Amino acid sequence: MEFLLIIISAIFVNNIMLAQFLGTCPFIGVSGRLSTATGMSGAVCFVITLSTLVTYLINKYLLVPFGLTFLQTIAFILVIAALVQMVEIVLKKISPSLYQALGIFLPLITTNCAVLGVALNVVTKEFTFGGGPAHMLGLGEAVVYAFATSLGYGLAMVLFAGLREHLDLNDVPKPFRGVPIALVTVGILAMAFMGFSGIV
Repeated sequence: MEFLLIIISAIFVNNIMLAQFLGTCPFIGVSGRLSTATGMSGAVCFVITLSTLVTYLINKYLLVPFGLTFLQTIAFILVIAALVQMVEIVLKKISPSLYQALGIFLPLITTNCAVLGVALNVVTKEFTFGGGPAHMLGLGEAVVYAFATSLGYGLAMVLFAGLREHLDLNDVPKPFRGVPIALVTVGILAMAFMGFSGIV
């Protein structure tokens, strides 16, 4: 039951993009086309889940026992950068078209604050689910939380990309064309997701 609460909370209630506003740059930059947004969502999902797993283990078995928790941020950034390089190499071999479509935004996953935010949340924040006592996440809970959070980010990105494709077909007033109407749309999408608050 706790895993279900973690999943619902991470995807809908505390959506990393629409409730916490982490990872906005690639969210706005890549969401122009549905195909590109889907590919970026998959890459972010993989990187968030794997980096959370690796950073959790590094924190638990290296940083905490040796009193090096002050190095969390720099250690986590190094792990994330290495994983993004790995994703970049794999995408270049498997799907060159997606690699070209993502362009500069693929290396930007390294500096995507959503990836670092999830890794830091898992090791520093106490969570409360279903009215129980606040506690730190275990390894299984951390991986489920990271995967669900990345699914929430991907869901928001795909929904937003679909909305932007429809906006391109509409007659938007000249001052609102481009980024302004995109930001208004994100705000409305965030308000829609606020309707899920109170479920968990």
